[in-house]
Amino acid sequence: MLSSRIPSDYSPNPLAILLEGKRAAGRPILDLTATNPTKAGLPTLGAPALAALCDPTASRYEPDPRGRQEARLAISSYYAARGAGSDGVDPDRIFLTASTSEAYAHLFRLLCDPDDEVVVPRPSYPLLAPLARVEHVRLRDYRLVYDGRWALDLDSLDAAVGPRTRALVVVEPNNPTGSSLSPSERAAVESICGERGIAIISDEVFGDFPWPPRTELLPSWSDRCRVPTFVLSGISKVCGLPQMKLGWIAACGPEMALRDALHGLEWIGDLFLSVGAPVQIALPRLLEERAEFQGAIRKRTEANLAILRRSGGSGGYDLFTLLEGEGGWSAILRFEPRGGSGETQSVAEWALRNKDVLLHPGHFYDLPREDDVVISLLTEPAIMEDAIRRIRDGWGEAGR
Repeated sequence: MLSSRIPSDYSPNPLAILLEGKRAAGRPILDLTATNPTKAGLPTLGAPALAALCDPTASRYEPDPRGRQEARLAISSYYAARGAGSDGVDPDRIFLTASTSEAYAHLFRLLCDPDDEVVVPRPSYPLLAPLARVEHVRLRDYRLVYDGRWALDLDSLDAAVGPRTRALVVVEPNNPTGSSLSPSERAAVESICGERGIAIISDEVFGDFPWPPRTELLPSWSDRCRVPTFVLSGISKVCGLPQMKLGWIAACGPEMALRDALHGLEWIGDLFLSVGAPVQIALPRLLEERAEFQGAIRKRTEANLAILRRSGGSGGYDLFTLLEGEGGWSAILRFEPRGGSGETQSVAEWALRNKDVLLHPGHFYDLPREDDVVISLLTEPAIMEDAIRRIRDGWGEAGR
């Protein structure tokens, strides 16, 4: 009865089963995976923002397939502050969506026929595959490789692009690697896409969150204009408000190359009209107030990175290596194998089973090694310290 695009098996994975059992038994878990900013002890909506959400103008229904003009103007100003020219992105090239997920879906619908292909990075966040499946789009991947820093494997990118490729996704910074493309890598991506008539989709939801000691914002594709480029972001990350359900697509590139795409996005937007009026009206205020939240995130990130950098190699042995990146809310730890211990469990399973510490195993994100784990930098630093101590007292001691 159901479409083949819908999964046929909803069975939980072994780690989820173990976690459910622990919680059912009343075990307190040190969760190093939580990325919900509304539950991380961070600043939330202030009185002016709450008042803006209650604006009586929202009682009138005034649909616009692109989104309300005042909201799009606020986003344009946001990009001007990020360095996309003095005037930011043209508001007529901005389209509001309910989320970045919906933005991806709209672009897959815009650019791809059934069974066309989109090229995506690997490792990456595991949301892209089910979104593509629902839209009947095939994914092919190119590799990001780590050797002291993350780098784009250009040979794998060239091999991934085929005759049915319609778009190439970059995630700047990547989730979970925290990496951004270098200027030469960006130029190579743009050259490949320009030569083969491929659009760029740049997911920049974490672009406002550089890792210290860097202070400047991470580069955006919003000021690059050689090929049609669709920049994605939203207030889920920019303002720490995932519950408000507002994201956007900013279309950049040559006017003639984008003309049909802009008409197509307006047509798709008119079908859904998915963003509520109150949050659209409040958006200028929400973006104005983002500094307090973003400052708290940077402070939290700095504290946790300091813990990880000093905890990896200590006591005469290396417990793990922090794979350094440029920005974002997640980090990858590469644990050393427990040589001679006879241990067959991955570090994520071992940590949950024996130490009540929840880590995400790397294979959730297509990381290559069994003992790569992904953690959230939104974790409260005291919890991070306790969790690392617990792991060192077990995994690390056995590996000496």
